[in-house]
Amino acid sequence: MNERIIIDPNIQHGKPVIKGTRVPIARIIGGLAGGMTKEEIMLEYEVSEEDIRSALTYAGELVEEEEFHPLPK
Repeated sequence: MNERIIIDPNIQHGKPVIKGTRVPIARIIGGLAGGMTKEEIMLEYEVSEEDIRSALTYAGELVEEEEFHPLPK
């Protein structure tokens, strides 16, 4: 995953992107959540299937690291 995703303050304001592109991970995840197929994402953003898997893995790891606090009732 680290070979495919970079965080560089000079690219997309430091948001994580697919290495060699300016495509933010959030755009890939958002596309999938919005109903795009991985084939559509690959064509639209010129990324590989492995790039998409890396984006999903990255997002999953972020969710795992989050601390959740119950909302007050």
